Amino acid sequence: SLPTMHRAAVSSRRDVLALGDADFDYLATEHETMLVKFYAPWCGHCKKLAPEFEKAATRLKGTVQLAKVDCTAHSETCGRFGVSGYPTLKIFRNGRDSAPYDGPRSADGIYHYMKKQTGPDSIHLKSEEDLQTFINHYDASVVGVFSGADGSQLAEFLRAAALLRGQFRLAHAADLKLGEKHGVTSESVLLFRPPRLSNKFEESVVVFKDFLTVGSLRRFIRENIHGLCPHMTVENRDALRVRDLLTAYYDLDYHRNIQGSNYWRNRVMKMASTFSGRGLTFSVANRKDFLFELEEDFGLGTSDGGGLPFITIRTKLGHKYTMREEFTRDGQSLQRFLDDYFAGRLKRYIKSEPIPERNTDAVKVVVAESFDDVVNDQEKDVLIQFYSRSCSHCKKLEPVYRELAETLSSDPNIIVAKMNAGDNDVPLGYDVQG
Repeated sequence: SLPTMHRAAVSSRRDVLALGDADFDYLATEHETMLVKFYAPWCGHCKKLAPEFEKAATRLKGTVQLAKVDCTAHSETCGRFGVSGYPTLKIFRNGRDSAPYDGPRSADGIYHYMKKQTGPDSIHLKSEEDLQTFINHYDASVVGVFSGADGSQLAEFLRAAALLRGQFRLAHAADLKLGEKHGVTSESVLLFRPPRLSNKFEESVVVFKDFLTVGSLRRFIRENIHGLCPHMTVENRDALRVRDLLTAYYDLDYHRNIQGSNYWRNRVMKMASTFSGRGLTFSVANRKDFLFELEEDFGLGTSDGGGLPFITIRTKLGHKYTMREEFTRDGQSLQRFLDDYFAGRLKRYIKSEPIPERNTDAVKVVVAESFDDVVNDQEKDVLIQFYSRSCSHCKKLEPVYRELAETLSSDPNIIVAKMNAGDNDVPLGYDVQG
């Protein structure tokens, strides 16, 4: 028999259904909800996704079917569904292409996203008890309150729910009485923030007041769901980082210690309300979820700070700042940090190797701290190679690159340079992926 480890791997692969041109329609219609991965065997991103996809398939077994189509062997099916890049993920309902999958690519993320795809698009709430049960949840809740079951506004809400169900929790009531407690007397949509994030700096319920369309509802939810200071996770960090973002990292745990988690968040919230409208957004995060990132991107070790929060700012342009002063319980150190940030007095954090004292080789060594002086020198033409110490292709190129540098060394206007992209921040505008 197979060793246990191998048996588990084979089992997870079997949980992903392989579909092709001949059987796609037949097998897809057998499943109420199915997530299909369209891929090519040579695709690097596909290879990276494969083990996560298989783990998610095992966890979702019996709830949501996960499937895959090899587009190099079954081009007709891939063409029919408009697949133009790999991997492409789509959600099918009873064999029909329902929506693109735009959720996380980790096993945990796929699992939670697809769990939300089961059942109705919007839960029908029939009583005040139903409403309280629905909104008393770890995540935010969106509830439409309507005057009856046949109105055009409810129909539009349900259309929006079909598109947004993978991202948000949605429910509806065909009885205006369920909105009275929240000051609503006409057809409305209410956004309930999670009870765990309740605070004195903002309302826990936000009412949507515009004309209801799919687009206007989506905008309303996205603009309000996070509030003044959301809980940043590995799954939502990309959505939060489209803006300049301050994050407080500490031992946050909303499952086991809500009060303790909100102790530091409330101090961040106070500053968020003080500095609101100035272009900086705020968040809190569990330090343990971002240890690698804190060390790699900000040079903060696990032993730094003790039990106090780490404070960082990452702008949408990629500029990084860290608060070096200890976080004080009265919030004054955070206020000083923010005053300095807005006054332009903070020095950006740049991950950089030391500038070499002697740089006499034909291939000039560039580090993050010297990048601007060397590479962006207006008087020089510069060829810059970004490399990694562990990259075999880089090592193979090294003698060729050195020979090129020696050949061109007599021209004072040309510099051939290299930078270790693993140990130095790559400046914005250089799309270095490998």
